[in-house]
Amino acid sequence: MDDEELAEEKGAMTAPPKILLIENDPDAANEIRAALAGASSSSFDVEWVRQLSDGLVRLSKRGIDAVLLALSLPDSQGIETFDKVFTAAPDVPILILGGNVPEALAKEAVQRGAQDYLLPGHLDYSLPRALHNAIERKVVEDALYVEKERAVVTLNSIGDAVLCTDISGKVTYLNLVAEAMTGWHREEATGKPLAEVFRIIDGPTRKTARDPMEMAVEQNKTVGLTVNCVLIRRDGFESAIEDSAAPIHDRAGHVIGAVIVFHDVSAARAMSVQMTHSAQHDVVTNLPNRVLLNDRITQAISLARRQHRPIAVIFLDLDRFKYINDSLGHATGDKLLQSVSTRLLASVRASDTVSRQGGDEFVILLSEITHPEDAATSARKILLLLSAPCCIEGHDLHINGSIGISVYPEDGADAETLIKNADTAMYHAKESGRNNFQFFKADMNRKAVERQSLEGSLHRALEREEFLLHYQPKVNLNTGEITGVEALVRWQQPERGLVPPAQFVPIAEDCGLIVQIGRWVLREACRQARAWQDAGLTPLPIAVNVSAVEFRDKGFVEGVRTILDETGLEARFLELELTEGVLMDDAESTASVLQELKMMGVHLAVDDFGTGYSSLSYLRQFPIDVLKIDRSFVNQITADPDDSTIVSAIINMGKSLKHHVVAEGIETQLQRAYLQTHRCAEGQGYLFSRPLAAAQFAQLLQSGMTTVVH
Repeated sequence: MDDEELAEEKGAMTAPPKILLIENDPDAANEIRAALAGASSSSFDVEWVRQLSDGLVRLSKRGIDAVLLALSLPDSQGIETFDKVFTAAPDVPILILGGNVPEALAKEAVQRGAQDYLLPGHLDYSLPRALHNAIERKVVEDALYVEKERAVVTLNSIGDAVLCTDISGKVTYLNLVAEAMTGWHREEATGKPLAEVFRIIDGPTRKTARDPMEMAVEQNKTVGLTVNCVLIRRDGFESAIEDSAAPIHDRAGHVIGAVIVFHDVSAARAMSVQMTHSAQHDVVTNLPNRVLLNDRITQAISLARRQHRPIAVIFLDLDRFKYINDSLGHATGDKLLQSVSTRLLASVRASDTVSRQGGDEFVILLSEITHPEDAATSARKILLLLSAPCCIEGHDLHINGSIGISVYPEDGADAETLIKNADTAMYHAKESGRNNFQFFKADMNRKAVERQSLEGSLHRALEREEFLLHYQPKVNLNTGEITGVEALVRWQQPERGLVPPAQFVPIAEDCGLIVQIGRWVLREACRQARAWQDAGLTPLPIAVNVSAVEFRDKGFVEGVRTILDETGLEARFLELELTEGVLMDDAESTASVLQELKMMGVHLAVDDFGTGYSSLSYLRQFPIDVLKIDRSFVNQITADPDDSTIVSAIINMGKSLKHHVVAEGIETQLQRAYLQTHRCAEGQGYLFSRPLAAAQFAQLLQSGMTTVVH
């Protein structure tokens, strides 16, 4: 019966209860009607029928509050009479009239669902009361049924699982969610021990968790489930759960059982674990980030302090990563970082921590070293592993690193200081030629402060127009005639004076300013070359050095074309100088860029030849015009026969490939004579002229090499 029907039922109770009397004997019927009419407490509305069939018809029309039934009727006899009435009206109270039937038969009817049976001779006082009790009991039962149904529907509608037990720990109820999560149907689980149906363990230890029902009953209050609790379903599937258990009390306040409410938190825990991992790891390489690294270093320091032993921090910066990332794209850059990460992990022990700090910077914690030299061994191993080319998406990428090392406790007593000092040592490694490692020394901090100051000034140098160009002539070694000029950038820093390129170019590369500075140098060199031509001076090709970062910049070729258009300098008067390292890194991409420049009319030179990869295949592969012999070979011409042999070999090779060969760094007449003997056509160096300001170089062009500045 639903709520609406129950309300109708209660409303109807304000009228006299409607009683259906099914009795064939008129005397018995009259006696019953008289007994009900004479009841002092209330009145009844009695409808009398003599046959079962008539009674069933009346019951089908509803509205009957109770039935008084004789089991011996003209059209039905015995217990079948009751069964037919009960089937027709299972919700209506039925009282058996015992008059002419055996008492045993009346009792059987009660066992089958009748509310009561009445003995003849007691109708006057027992009948009205029996009817009232039966009707009221039915109302209460209906109300309880509705409440129970409401509770069941509610419990089956919520998202939480609900499981109940009695005081002995036997299962008494499971809602649908609990059935699904435990794998037990309610009918199967009822009466089973809680531990059999609700199997829970501690996730980390895998030990059986404490029974929440026992805790709730013992403490007589709501208790939470064990932290990190895992429920094992009947088929073995595991799910993380959370929530609570609470005691169930009777009217007297005694504990009679417990209810356990729980829900699946597997997804939430997995998300929490993922969020924690993401907060502590680098998204590209999946290595620990600086947050987790700091924690690891702090823990390592604590342990090292107790054990009186050192730990080391290695700070690695990848050389030439930025131009690879800029020229080939971030996707390739990310894959390169992942490749480097794999190599770094292979170079250290499982107890060490490899971390990415961001960009192309990595920090490695060596937590179990015996001597500082152990860190040097690791650094050498890292540099060796990095030196092998990385094949990524068809590109053979060459990359090296600069490493700084700090050691606890000498170089710092906390994570921040150790990382900072290792970083400082790394910059010292860069200044020492890159692809090497340096241990931190106290005086490096002073140099680091100077470098930081220099970097800050460098950011403002372009807008303050502090850069200028000096020009060094290239000469015919036989005639002394000026055949070309190389533009060399200088920085006129207000406080420091003239800063040479060796001091500020590496910093400009590291902080991302080299492309802007390179564009300025190229534009100024082209403008000046055109200005000398417009002034009537002999037109000369002007050479400009191009850094790796500039060359790999996506807008480089278009930038060259734009600058030539803006300055009016013909492309044949521009010579771009690139090192072997720039040319050999990603040869396929290099060849494409060089062909574009060559088609434009620009001349191409290999600078510092012989100091790079020493691969001669690119001389045929690339459209090279000029080979410049590195000054380190020229300086040793008269002192070391081997170096002299190298110089003569380069000259001969260049001539056979129809390249112009230019020797750099010529300082003595002996060097010049050797080069002339071996038919090197051109050279430059202090023997002929130091780099000059534009006005001085113009005078040199006007007067010839007779006014050479020594």
